[in-house]
Amino acid sequence: MSLNLMDIPQAKPLHPNLSVPRDGWGRPLVVPQGGGKPKGHTRTTTFIDCIEDKSSLVDWLCRNVLIGASKRPDLLEKARELDPDDPADKKKLNDLAEQAKDAAGANEKSRKGTYLHDLSEYADRGEPLPKTISGQDLNDMAAYMMETSALKVVAVEQFVIVPELSVGGTFDRLSYYEGPGPDGKPISGNFITDTKTGSIEYGKLKMASQLAVYSRGKLYDHTLFPVDANDKAAIKEWKKQEFTAEQAAEAYSPLPPVNQEWGIIVHLPQGEGVCKLYWADLKIGWALAQLALTIRQARSTKGALRPFVNHITTEELASSAKV
Repeated sequence: MSLNLMDIPQAKPLHPNLSVPRDGWGRPLVVPQGGGKPKGHTRTTTFIDCIEDKSSLVDWLCRNVLIGASKRPDLLEKARELDPDDPADKKKLNDLAEQAKDAAGANEKSRKGTYLHDLSEYADRGEPLPKTISGQDLNDMAAYMMETSALKVVAVEQFVIVPELSVGGTFDRLSYYEGPGPDGKPISGNFITDTKTGSIEYGKLKMASQLAVYSRGKLYDHTLFPVDANDKAAIKEWKKQEFTAEQAAEAYSPLPPVNQEWGIIVHLPQGEGVCKLYWADLKIGWALAQLALTIRQARSTKGALRPFVNHITTEELASSAKV
């Protein structure tokens, strides 16, 4: 195992599986298995968000907005005259809050995490790392390669659809592993593998559910239905097209055999030069995915509240007397 370096003359191109057409909410637009018009599918991470307690995340974001605003008093001046209940001002305030988070460095971890993901892809493809890599990042990647040496990468960044959930997303890796399993007994096969660069103190259930959903996915080739994903007008017209069941069937294909009971989380905390692997229980994860489906369907329930009436009109009194 070695860490080779090379010059990268330009930014890493977008992975083909990440260029799936999307709607205005960022949802992947997918031709259903049975054919028809392209339909928005919920992103995997968004779909399972409803099972998570986000109070810690909300508190963290609030703290960062406050810190960022203290560093950028100009943002406070711009916000002073805006009404948080006015539809037009809401967007402006959201933009200012995002700038405050950025000033506090809240977005830097996300950018750094994305960069480490990119570096891990170079490593897993057996390609040299960029020469511009810092010593700290080099230590992180050395730890990553050492810890994941027991895994053989089968596939990288694959977009999958789970039709029964109307969910779509891209998993990091499909990896082959043979050795002791979560109970110490021998285990072998392909496992959905996901790299996390932030804290894993929270979100364990979400991670298990995310991997469980991916393990039930079907590969989807969006290139069979070409459209410029960056052209909003083209997307609008493309969404009106009807595709046959035969055309749709060509876009779907099964994953290689994959373990649906266990997945693997690769924890690569930024700048620490350490990496650890964890087994994710996909039985728990899939049960939670089913719960998420129930919760999301329940949100469309109507009639939970009705107007309270404490008097009867003359017309209603006359009507009831006739009965």
